[in-house]
Amino acid sequence: MTTANNLLIQEKVEQAIEILNEKGVDCWLTFARETRVNNEPVLPLIYGHELTWQSALVIFRTGEAVALVGHYEMNTAERTGAYQVRGYHQSIREILRELLTEHDPKSIALNYSENDLVADGLSVGMYRLLKKHLEGTPYPDRFCSSDKIVTALRGRKTATEVERIREAIRVTEALYAQTFDWVQPGVTELEISDFMHELLLTQRLETAWDFEECPVVDAGPDSPLGHAAPIALAAKRGQILHFDFGIRLDDYSSDIQRVMYFLAEGEEAPPAAVQHGFNTVRDAVQAVVHAMKPGVMGHELDAVARRTITEAGYPEFLYATGHQLGRAAHDGGGVLGPAWDRYGDRPFQPVEIGQVYTVEPGLMVEGYGYIGLEEDVLVTANGAEFLTTPQRELIVK
Repeated sequence: MTTANNLLIQEKVEQAIEILNEKGVDCWLTFARETRVNNEPVLPLIYGHELTWQSALVIFRTGEAVALVGHYEMNTAERTGAYQVRGYHQSIREILRELLTEHDPKSIALNYSENDLVADGLSVGMYRLLKKHLEGTPYPDRFCSSDKIVTALRGRKTATEVERIREAIRVTEALYAQTFDWVQPGVTELEISDFMHELLLTQRLETAWDFEECPVVDAGPDSPLGHAAPIALAAKRGQILHFDFGIRLDDYSSDIQRVMYFLAEGEEAPPAAVQHGFNTVRDAVQAVVHAMKPGVMGHELDAVARRTITEAGYPEFLYATGHQLGRAAHDGGGVLGPAWDRYGDRPFQPVEIGQVYTVEPGLMVEGYGYIGLEEDVLVTANGAEFLTTPQRELIVK
């Protein structure tokens, strides 16, 4: 039976063959076992199921894709419609050696990477076992990293993937709207989180990251920022309320930040400092999206946001301006980030058509709280397109 997910797997395997030809790599070999315990991040892209026994998904630039799996998993592999399937009973060694001998690839990409976590699924033990299986052949000397292949495959979203991200965003924005209507001064971060969690549970939705930390809720200037769970801190009048929230729907994620301000007694509008902070962050987002075109480096786009923030009189934020979005909220690949050691070479990758990025600069307004906006955008041939409905005005209650 052909399902929507199997059709997507077929799309991604076909895309992988195109990328192998583009990168000049003969063969991409994903070697995995017991993936429920030892996760292999590329499997959802190119297989869609777990693997139990030692298994090899082997994709050649000539167009063949072959799954070498234990005999009990042959039916599952065949149902993907993406692979020729060969099974084994006692050892994968012989069918693996036979397959490589048939094709004699001059380069064999494996899933190890110093920079991209989604291309680093091959454990040291599995790497050593693979070399042992191929001992006496020329193939271990032909191993190379698959990071450029995986980065391209995961980053370049197909039309199906983009549509799934759009739907996750649409649902997220609807949940935000319900929350903005409900929330009032005096409720705590925990109560806000509980309200949003109840909406999720009612609709049987999944959070885009850890349930306890999604949403992130920052009430005023005393809230701990970053990837932290909400606490029993009340939202107050005369303060900012900041959210970071996303869902995972049909295997694809959203990641959106929004900000509100509760008017103090006697105020008819937010204070100038709060409005200036909001306008600065909004303008930084718009500047990045305006500058985002295929071929521009991630660090160049990060500099646009960082410059907008600092020229307005604020200190620079201590994180990347944006990350790729897809099956995970943080989807690997290039980042819109500065040339800091912790990001490796990821800021030096160009943005590409089909990639989806978040854009999320932020700043602290002293005495009022944190302002951070996060929009999700698609890179097209003509520039970047907002997938979210961008927040252009401060929400005031």
